[in-house]
Amino acid sequence: MYQIKKHLILGFHGCDEAICQQLINAPNDFHFNTNPYDWLGHGMYFWEDNERRAWQWAHEKCKQGKIKRPAVLGAVINPGHCCNFLDSKYTENLAGYYYNMIDNKDDVPKNKDIKSDPYNDKLLRELDCKVIEYMHEDIRRNQQMEREKLGFILTPGFDTVRCAFLEGAPAFPGAGIKLKSHIQICVRNPNSILAFFRPRHTHSLHLAA
Repeated sequence: MYQIKKHLILGFHGCDEAICQQLINAPNDFHFNTNPYDWLGHGMYFWEDNERRAWQWAHEKCKQGKIKRPAVLGAVINPGHCCNFLDSKYTENLAGYYYNMIDNKDDVPKNKDIKSDPYNDKLLRELDCKVIEYMHEDIRRNQQMEREKLGFILTPGFDTVRCAFLEGAPAFPGAGIKLKSHIQICVRNPNSILAFFRPRHTHSLHLAA
């Protein structure tokens, strides 16, 4: 009953200026990530209500030489049928998919740290990505069986995946609150993105390159 989220979300996507311009000018294009280490599986990623974190990410990638000109793209998102890992129902279901996956003797990768991260936040989430994609694939298999046997689908797929993450340095010594904590939303269904927009800049959000 409660898995259909009816409120709209503002999401912010850190990217290169060229990608930002492309999606503003051609909003029906969809930038679909398929990296094996993506934290919430495959899709287009946004920081929920967090333009500053998107800018930080874009500037970090620029310093690493992975993008030329940092930019942030805003989006109005309808979460629709959302796999919301802030709801314990979905985290418990995901645990079940993990055990099914290892019972089927699928390759089981691990979440990994990267050398440049002093906080050991397991930034390469290969295990999480594998389990989430296994979940989506199981849903697709069920849908196919329903289509063949019934002529219609009973099991809905997920439009979006959402989760909160504690990341980065403590906000102050001994704090449990981290400086890079955020909520991510991964959009799998392009129709969940109602519009792209250019965020307005304010002095409080400005970050030096």
